[in-house]
Amino acid sequence: MLLLGLTGSIATGKSTVSSILSKPPYSLPVIDADLIARQVVEPGTPGYNAIVKYFLPSTPDLLLPESTSKGRPLNRPALGRRVFGSGTDRERDRKILNGIVHPAVRREMYKQMVWAYLKGSWAVVLDVPLLFESGWERYCGTIMVVGVTDPKIQIQRLRARDAHLTEEDAQNRVRSQGDVREKAQRCLRRGEGRGVVVWNDAGKEELEKEVAGVMQKIRRSSPAWWSLLLWVCPPIAALAAGVSWWKMRKVQLTWEEEKRKEKAKL
Repeated sequence: MLLLGLTGSIATGKSTVSSILSKPPYSLPVIDADLIARQVVEPGTPGYNAIVKYFLPSTPDLLLPESTSKGRPLNRPALGRRVFGSGTDRERDRKILNGIVHPAVRREMYKQMVWAYLKGSWAVVLDVPLLFESGWERYCGTIMVVGVTDPKIQIQRLRARDAHLTEEDAQNRVRSQGDVREKAQRCLRRGEGRGVVVWNDAGKEELEKEVAGVMQKIRRSSPAWWSLLLWVCPPIAALAAGVSWWKMRKVQLTWEEEKRKEKAKL
């Protein structure tokens, strides 16, 4: 089974591409890290309790006024203002939040991947906004980046979607997820069929054409006979996964080393 990593940056259209891939003619199972991240911090969960314990004393508006049977839900805009942006305090708080949420998300994603394999899916989409940053890159046989050529497009779309955001809020959120154009370059370094980019500067019709084109490339690199073989013979699937992990890890480490050398020259 192919692990197809889907990533991008905020307001680039990743969720739209995820929706396209979940419907015919693709009909792929989608493991949505954002959705799971919401589920693991719902009132009553261990993640929710940890966030409240750390953030509530210094964030009075952390919880919404209305209450459920398990407690008051998190005020996500307030939490976002606490962790997004630059500065030592925000970076520290963002790491703490990630340390609470990410392990719980990974456990649920592993469960859903196993279930997709058992059902015989030829591929499963791992919809992970911070795929490179969180280390999921090496686990994916193929990565698809959804990008735009100008960050201004992201800010416009983000403010149109979330009216409560100020210009500064939108800029902070875009910057916090890194330059999507650099993610596109990193993705393409993986090689033909292992890294593809979908550019989403225009409308949905053009986006669907872009997706169709890159999915043809991906399917050629993972034909039906190969997918069937991996499903009926788990040892071969495990071996193939190990080889893919090793190759993609080399690509990841090479990229990171190049970036370290570039920063050292500055």
